[in-house]
Amino acid sequence: MSKIDTVRAAMMQAMKDKDKARKDALSLLLSALKNKAIDKRADLTEDEENAVIFREIKQAQETIDTTPADRVQTIEEAKLRMSVYSEFVPKLMGENEIREVIAAVLAELAIEKPTAKDKGKIMKTLMPRVKGKADGSLVNQVLGSFFA
Repeated sequence: MSKIDTVRAAMMQAMKDKDKARKDALSLLLSALKNKAIDKRADLTEDEENAVIFREIKQAQETIDTTPADRVQTIEEAKLRMSVYSEFVPKLMGENEIREVIAAVLAELAIEKPTAKDKGKIMKTLMPRVKGKADGSLVNQVLGSFFA
């Protein structure tokens, strides 16, 4: 079952429960997923669906960060959207899991003591493995701790 179908089913349930705020948030997410599928002119892969949801979560977070404190309703709506959207994304990798993947990449590339010069080569191999599964800034931070 694709995320579009899952989100549509959740939206129908929200309508039955007369939960307008949740239904509106799910409607926005469903629109974003459908628009991406239309742009691609094909069904989305699971990674592409997750990327759309992560982008929507990031946009909601930016709304929270940039909205003045006196606009309480807008901030509450963005927080609700973030909590609803987070139900549909896979659990992100933690710091320890990222360390394990980095260690495997270093072993694969035969790099014992990585330097800043090796970062590009490491990231080129590492990012496809963690894309959609880990926050990019956290991956960069953890990788930075490997450099001497």
